[in-house]
Order: sequence, then C-alpha cells, then structure tokens
Amino acid sequence: MNKGKLYLIPSLLGGDNYSFCLPPDYKTIIKDIKHFIVEDIRTARRFLKHGGYIDNFDDITFYLLNKHTTPEEYSTFLTVIEKGFDVALISEAGCPCVADPGALIVEMAHKKNIKVIPLVGPSSIMLALMASGFNGQNFAFLGYLPIKPIERIKRIKELENIIYRNNQTQIFIETPYRNQKLLHDIITTASNNLMLCIACDVTLGGEFITTKSIVEWKKSIPDVDKRQVVFLLYK
Repeated sequence: MNKGKLYLIPSLLGGDNYSFCLPPDYKTIIKDIKHFIVEDIRTARRFLKHGGYIDNFDDITFYLLNKHTTPEEYSTFLTVIEKGFDVALISEAGCPCVADPGALIVEMAHKKNIKVIPLVGPSSIMLALMASGFNGQNFAFLGYLPIKPIERIKRIKELENIIYRNNQTQIFIETPYRNQKLLHDIITTASNNLMLCIACDVTLGGEFITTKSIVEWKKSIPDVDKRQVVFLLYK
C-alpha cells in the first residue's frame, strides 16, 4: 500500500478574500482529504466551508494541535498516512510552521519518509519583506522580542548593531495588544537614521505598509493597537 502525503495548507491572514489570497486549484487539492491537523476546529471548519470544501464535516477527522498537545499525540496524527490516507496541516493564519506550530509534525513526517507538500498561500512575514524595500538577500525572522521593557530595549540595540555589521534585515512580530508598546520602544531606542517598516493588516481591508526613518516616524506614530503587524528594521 502506498503511503499518503502530508499537505501544508496556508489559510487567510483574516477576512474572506479567498480568490485574492489562494490559488484556484486549492479546492481541487483539498477536496478529497478527510484528515486535518488544526489549531481550532471551529475556525478550520469555517475556513474549509467558505473555501469550497463540500464534504460533510461529520465524515472527516480533525486532530487538534495547540500548546496543550503532547509530542506523543503528534505522532498519532500521522498514523493514517501509513494506511494510505492524505493528511492536511492547516495554519490558523498564514503559512504552517512559519511563526506557527506544526514544525514537529513535519519533522516526524520526514523521519517516516512521508512526502511533504507545501501549498502556496499568504505569509505576512514574506509579503512584508517584499514590500519593505529592505534587503531580501540577507534577513532574519526573530519571532517575538522580549516582553520585559529593559530586555526588549537591550535587544533592539543589539539588532541595530547586527543590521550594520551584517547588512541584514531584522523582522519580528508581537502579540497585537502589545504592538503599541513595542513600537514606542523601537522609536525611542533606535537611532534616528535607522529605517523601520510597519506592515499592518497585510492582505486585509485596512492594510498599510510604510517604510520611514525613525526620525520620520517620530513625527506621526500610527495606532497599531490590536492589529496584525510585522515590524522590519534595516539601515
């Protein structure tokens, strides 16, 4: 019996603009899949339904992947692949395994010689980098900066040194309700001539992606509280 495959399925960053963010053959690929690894079953069902999935949800299996899932449970998610069934790992927003859980699932799949197939879809990180005007040949995605102000300010200063030393774009994100505090620390800590790109609500109706020097941002600080933001620093 041939093994099934593990599909990595990006989802929307928000909203419902499926035709803009996802390729048209998306529906063809997922229509026969009966097993889905997801972070939240309710939002996964809504995503599949609005994306054109027509099967009855009572006939498919959802495996829950979140901070409470143990590594032992992870391995059971791939059991059906050994029996010839395809499995899809769906991100809650954007691309699976990029600032998103699921990497351990993919690692296990490779160890089991399971074919892993990533599908095309929106990544706020890559879209922000593309639109920033910053170095796309040498960049680092850092995830989240420290929460404690003293540690965060120290880290911002370290990143500025890395930018100049390595000619490297620095990319990071924050929990939406802490965006404004992070932005304040960036603007008050970084040198005036350092460049900052704020990519907010990428692919959504209120999207703005703007690159300015720190001194220019000081003249007009945007309200990014509780919005989806990617921050990028460069020289």
